[in-house]
Amino acid sequence: MITPRVLLFDVFGTVVDWRGSITREVRALAADRGFELDAAAFADAWRAGYRPAMDRVRSGDLPWMNIDRLHRLILDEILARFGVAGLSEAETDHLNRVWHRLRPWPDSVGGLKRLKQKFIVTTLSNGNMSLLTEMAKHAGLPWDCILSAELFHHYKPDRETYLGAAALLGARPEEAMMVAAHEGDLAAARAAGLRTAFVRRPKELGRRSGYDLPRDHSFDFVADDFLHLASQIGV
Repeated sequence: MITPRVLLFDVFGTVVDWRGSITREVRALAADRGFELDAAAFADAWRAGYRPAMDRVRSGDLPWMNIDRLHRLILDEILARFGVAGLSEAETDHLNRVWHRLRPWPDSVGGLKRLKQKFIVTTLSNGNMSLLTEMAKHAGLPWDCILSAELFHHYKPDRETYLGAAALLGARPEEAMMVAAHEGDLAAARAAGLRTAFVRRPKELGRRSGYDLPRDHSFDFVADDFLHLASQIGV
């Protein structure tokens, strides 16, 4: 088995806590503006619109647009659905960029620092370049570089994203390993010839069951967090 040189990380849910971060900001906005709102339900609804919107781009129903623009399309719809009115364009744009300000899981920064002692560590996210760059600066994420589906105009799970990321870093597919908390992402990466590591994030969905033990037992590694993954792969 070839030892990977490059670790490609899914970001939303795997590296950062999107639900907790968005819930906190939406709750603070509601308190500041004096309206009633279930902030956690709002966060869930926003995230639930992500896959359908992205699939419309992948199918050609929508022209290529980055995740910031897709998030804004979803946000405009759920603001109306939740009865939120009166936000200025500046306030709405600031809220849409909450995805740039997501907080990392407790092990993420330390785990990435440890892993990068031996491997190239980079994002491979559907998030756009500006989003991922600002998130890294905000959260202190120590990436060696930032790669986005935006570079390939293909969203995961299109194989072009996985193969394109490996190629940009001079790696054969088998020399790259996708690290994610989502089985679908890993299955697509494996189908493209990459190695795979599943990281448990049972708190991703809040009180509801998050991503715990995978149903698929053929991933190369299954880890409790990034520090556990580092121990498994010899760092």
